[in-house]
Amino acid sequence: MAERKPDISWKEKLYIIIYEADTPAGKLFDLILLVTILASIVLVMLESVKSIDTRFHMFLNISEWIITILFTLEYIARILTVKQPLKYITSFYGVIDLLSTIPKYLSLIFAGTHALVALRALRLLRVFRILKLARFLGASNTLLSALKASRVKISVFLYAIVIISIILGTIMYLVEGEENGFTNIPKSVYWCIVTLTTVGFGDITPQTALGQFIATLIMILGYGIIAVPTGIVTAEFTSKQKHTAAEKNEVEEPIQLNTKCCENCLSVKHKDDALFCNKCGYKL
Repeated sequence: MAERKPDISWKEKLYIIIYEADTPAGKLFDLILLVTILASIVLVMLESVKSIDTRFHMFLNISEWIITILFTLEYIARILTVKQPLKYITSFYGVIDLLSTIPKYLSLIFAGTHALVALRALRLLRVFRILKLARFLGASNTLLSALKASRVKISVFLYAIVIISIILGTIMYLVEGEENGFTNIPKSVYWCIVTLTTVGFGDITPQTALGQFIATLIMILGYGIIAVPTGIVTAEFTSKQKHTAAEKNEVEEPIQLNTKCCENCLSVKHKDDALFCNKCGYKL
């Protein structure tokens, strides 16, 4: 007679649905959450269009309340199902989940016409919901690693750009002077940064021949500068991908990972046959 598997509690069932995507229920939950997040972002955008908000205000308001309640239930469920709720609450996703939930409730506190400005600013916090999409992007980990690896090079690059902007801005202040709009060095540095980044607002333009010649050099330099950070990050990204590919080729059989999340530390990417968390040692 086959041994009967012990029944798991409702918390464990809910935990598997919310934090693990290998099961059909987990995949369905992630799909519903993804659609809800996208719908909430669309509602925020539509609400910012005055003509649409005036015509469909009731529909938008009711829809927003429904989505807010769904996010509230999700947030509470995530807290109830983990072993260390405080760790989730203070985590990146925990803070984002809270920010995506509370604005609608806070709007109830600020009643009256005098608080309309505060309400308008408060509603904008709902845009933070788009950051909840980050948990669905698996490739974001590789990109994040590439950005971390190249942060020193990028910092040095930005430091050099600041120095160049200050020097060239000061030169333009001396060449053009106040009569041509370069009234002070900070404003001249601002113009140099705008020109160097190829934005070119056109609110200040050099009038002298020497100033225009220097501006031309800055514009050409700007196109070369744009490629530098892109090249740095791309090189690191390629290096990370090659390193990952090399690690896979070193072993005879690739390690199969799953989406199982540790109830204690919320760590992910465990082996399929793992019995304990590879980070804190808690039983999976």
